[in-house]
Amino acid sequence: MKAVQIKPDIYWVGAIDWAIRDFHGYVTPNGTTYNNYLILDEQVTLLDTVKRDFSEVTIANIKNLVDPSRIRNIVINHIENDHATGIGDIMHLAPDASIYITDMGKKGLERFFDTSKWDIRVVKTGDTLSIGKKTLFFLETPMIHWPDSMMTYVKEDKLLVSQDGFGQHYASAARFDDEFITCYSAAELEDSVRDYYANILMPFGTLIKNKIAEIQKSGLEIDMIAPDHGIIWRKDPSKIVNMYLDMANGKADLRVVIIYDTMWHSTEEMTVPIMQGIKDEGVDVKVIKLRANPISYAVKEFWKARGCIIGSPTLNNTLFPTVAAFLSYLKGLRPKNRMAAAFGSYGWGGGAVKDIYEEIRKMGIETVEPGVQVVYKPSGEDRKKCYEFGREFANRVKAYHAKFE
Repeated sequence: MKAVQIKPDIYWVGAIDWAIRDFHGYVTPNGTTYNNYLILDEQVTLLDTVKRDFSEVTIANIKNLVDPSRIRNIVINHIENDHATGIGDIMHLAPDASIYITDMGKKGLERFFDTSKWDIRVVKTGDTLSIGKKTLFFLETPMIHWPDSMMTYVKEDKLLVSQDGFGQHYASAARFDDEFITCYSAAELEDSVRDYYANILMPFGTLIKNKIAEIQKSGLEIDMIAPDHGIIWRKDPSKIVNMYLDMANGKADLRVVIIYDTMWHSTEEMTVPIMQGIKDEGVDVKVIKLRANPISYAVKEFWKARGCIIGSPTLNNTLFPTVAAFLSYLKGLRPKNRMAAAFGSYGWGGGAVKDIYEEIRKMGIETVEPGVQVVYKPSGEDRKKCYEFGREFANRVKAYHAKFE
């Protein structure tokens, strides 16, 4: 790869990770990018570094533009490993550079590196840094999605470097939204945005709405958003902002997703009449088997749908392990404005359906109870019950969805 100019004298100098498929437990079938940006001004300034595995890539990109020893400022918007672990290699080449970071970021960085010889300068919202012709404005964004997080705005270029906000995990030769849409499609880009939001930012909807309102109130003009993952929004940055507002408000499609696993196919057989009942009430439906799909994919589909029905066989009087893992993952994301129900099969003793309801109630999700259970293998009568259960759930979801329209 080579550096790509995104604004006058501002360059993408990041790296593309085509091969990564597991991003700390979140499956990334399309890989990812580690974006960082170099500003050539009176004071050469680097905005973020990269995952250390790719330090050589970003250093080569920088060297094609300027001697790295000329870097005077390094802004660290976020200290997570995929953005900050390359800083040691950069500081080796630019030992006199000053690091600009939040107070929480400084404390975290000290846990990863010996920073005793580094010039670290703590910044907060509203602080600015003049680097010559350009001015940087710092905006703290705590818990979007770590306590140290911040964004950097380049005033003269109306450029917002948004760290993990507004990003996607997608390895592509395209650096910009309009390039991506030409090579792939708008639908694929939007799907990758939802996937990223659902698995990383779902818990922070209220914070995201408040921060966007703060940015809008501040009067910052933005005509480009450059995140630390995925494509750069230059054609229409308002599109991604509006998508985030919709997602932060819990927007969903009128659809049901059935997420289940099965031991000897009995629970699996129940999905067919349930799905048919939902479909016959005019509601779109998707069926996902957990052992055939990553949990992060199931979470994305959960997030897109207003209603979810979760199915599990009973094993040792409780949930099947994959279903338990899905619910544990989902619980940490704190979903809102969704409706859920449960179904399952058991042999000599039940428990899974009860445990599913217990877990989704803890999340504050609206429930449709009591669900449906069968003993061993579903009979013809059981299938009728499953079908009617699907119909009832679809109608309840339609009524619930109407509250948000």
